[in-house]
Amino acid sequence: MKIAIIGAGNVGRTLGEGWTKRGHEIVYGTREPVNSVRDAVQSSDVVVIAVSWKAVPEALRAAGDLKGKVVLDPTVPLLPDFSGLDTSVQPSGGETVAALIPGAKVVKIFNTTGNNNMANPDYHGEKATMFYCGDDAVAKQLAASLAGDLGFEPVDAGGLNQSHVLETLGLFWVSLVYKQGLGREIAFKLMRR
Repeated sequence: MKIAIIGAGNVGRTLGEGWTKRGHEIVYGTREPVNSVRDAVQSSDVVVIAVSWKAVPEALRAAGDLKGKVVLDPTVPLLPDFSGLDTSVQPSGGETVAALIPGAKVVKIFNTTGNNNMANPDYHGEKATMFYCGDDAVAKQLAASLAGDLGFEPVDAGGLNQSHVLETLGLFWVSLVYKQGLGREIAFKLMRR
């Protein structure tokens, strides 16, 4: 599958490297383009928005028409000091992204952990859980498959209106890592019996 990753920071590079190892074709779209964002997006099956929250509107404008595209949204609308979520973003970051790109099939995913876990979600033989949500069943299945390709246990968290829950979970991971001092080698796991 051909995947366009908008942005080439830690998350974008880590996802791209992981999917490349599993046989996917990755093309990056950046502001200093080898490939322009628009070219990368138009030639791809899936688009990943791997930029900071404040850069999302510009990145989506640069992408051009995303109608009908599967768009994976790993962003979290964090305050600059990571102390909380930006409450001006209503009702959630995922829904805001969807409103900015009408007709795209947005799936909120890869926002509840750090890039270190995207590189290796294995914890002593247990797969870290990757929650995702969206309104298009086919797009969600594709997102789950891509999470599984990286070694996660994908878990459907419902419709895109659950983005606020996943964004809060992303903030919680950041809080545990930095404010509680647990370090980055932690991940969430949904337990069953």
